[in-house]
Amino acid sequence: MDDDGPGRPPLDPEAGLPPGEPGRGGRVRWRLEVLEESPSTNAYVAGRARDGEAAGLVVAAEHQTAGRGRLDRSWVTPPRAALTFSLLLTPDEVPVHRWPWLPLLTGLAVAEGVERAAGVGTRLKWPNDVLADEAGAEAKVAGVLVERVERPGVEPPPGAAAVVGVGLNVTTTRAELPVPTATSLALAGAASTDRSALLRSVLEAFARRYDEWCGCAGGGLRPSYVRACGTLGRQVRVALPAGGALVGRAVDVDEEGRLLVDDGSRVHVLGAGDVVHVRPDRPRPGERMRG
Repeated sequence: MDDDGPGRPPLDPEAGLPPGEPGRGGRVRWRLEVLEESPSTNAYVAGRARDGEAAGLVVAAEHQTAGRGRLDRSWVTPPRAALTFSLLLTPDEVPVHRWPWLPLLTGLAVAEGVERAAGVGTRLKWPNDVLADEAGAEAKVAGVLVERVERPGVEPPPGAAAVVGVGLNVTTTRAELPVPTATSLALAGAASTDRSALLRSVLEAFARRYDEWCGCAGGGLRPSYVRACGTLGRQVRVALPAGGALVGRAVDVDEEGRLLVDDGSRVHVLGAGDVVHVRPDRPRPGERMRG
């Protein structure tokens, strides 16, 4: 595989796995596949899940041409400028009502992995966007999409799989970014933009958080998530699917991963599926918002 240019080497399939994997006593044994190009790693992994693929598959694409985010928003990356990958999980032991924590824990793991491998400070925007600071402005550096995939006829007995997709802008330039509210690790002053090291770091963080989630109720993750979530304590404007907006103060995230917004008269409880987007209604003092 040839290098596309300075600063954008290909992923190393060996270096992209955490040391000692597969298996260090955790629930997931990672198996990495790298595709030169894919319309959507989530769609590809979902197909593999329906065909009976075992949990632990990680598929990364050097160039994703038709990726999707929440609400079917498109997400396309220049070749080797981003880290785009999907994980296949089968959390059979976790009750369905706890699955809403999976996107939140993924965002938390991405933030932790990025901070450790790239030295870039991050905050989470509820539910799972990862923000980085670029010249005093908060901007989105990574997004997460989690999909539930039914697997009828798959043996052992059928159960749902989770496909977890992550898109992280690494060396994307300002001209290559799809929207003005985005950034990349390079633009945010990353100490390293080694995508193989980043993938390894994120997978390590994810494995820890996933084990935690599988082993206890969402409340076990909640303190860490709340500390990392920059949405809390802010005046926010919540766009609603039926139209209109809810304006209030984001006061907490509950045990089920839902956002609590106080509009001055009552506290509204919002799941990720209840909103189009959540944005600050006004910047904090001295803060510059982009877009």
